[in-house]
Amino acid sequence: MVRGLETAIEVWNAEASQTIVALHGFTGSTTTWQTLAKAMPNVRVIAIDLIGHGQTAIPEQSNRFSMEEQIQDLEAIFQQLSLEHFTLLGYSMGGRIALSYTLAYPTRVVQLLLESASPGLKTAEERLQRRQQDARLADMILQYGVEVFVEEWENIALFASQKRLSAQKQQIIRAERLAQRKEGLAGSLRGIGTGNQPSNWETLGQLVCPVLLITGSLDRKFCSIATEMCRALPNGKHVIINDVGHAIHVENPDNFATIVMKHMNEEVNK
Repeated sequence: MVRGLETAIEVWNAEASQTIVALHGFTGSTTTWQTLAKAMPNVRVIAIDLIGHGQTAIPEQSNRFSMEEQIQDLEAIFQQLSLEHFTLLGYSMGGRIALSYTLAYPTRVVQLLLESASPGLKTAEERLQRRQQDARLADMILQYGVEVFVEEWENIALFASQKRLSAQKQQIIRAERLAQRKEGLAGSLRGIGTGNQPSNWETLGQLVCPVLLITGSLDRKFCSIATEMCRALPNGKHVIINDVGHAIHVENPDNFATIVMKHMNEEVNK
């Protein structure tokens, strides 16, 4: 129980000395990190089902869906697990949350790894437009259900490169998406969508910990975002993985795990 909310947490390689906390993207769950955990047997991997996702309970109050509430939930989890210092990894939505958490609790995070993530939208007008867009999408999910939504979601341009994955891998991704609940996805869109969170562009300069930005070469939008972010970060590095799109940990899991391990080890050996 985390601040009154049943929260699903999965831990792999529990006896390992190094720890990484992994936060999934929208429509994801702890399941998405299983392959990474297997590839890094010497690292304790802690994955969390974020608000509105996976097996974490859906809040009854709509205001429980917010970036601020999610950050407080994470801090409560880390206190319960007696985690003082750790590497934090976030993918897409989970990256926005990981970045926001690190800005709120900078002494906790030894190293921040952001996969295909952004600091939010810069202008009030952009945020308003995104809130309106996400509200329409949330209404659609509630009206027609998760299956109809997933049919559209998996065919957006952002995930085009995933069509090259094997049928088995595509089915695993689809099953993870279909396992979501419509109230959870709708609440997440309305409360933790990019248009609702405060922009973190102006505060990137406050981050003193090493920040690794990982993007896929086929995901030009997020490659551009990461390039701009890197210029603002005091201790940032941008790595582009060739021939993959938005979900690098899914499209090229071996390379992704190698990069994560390399940068964790570099930090340990400093």
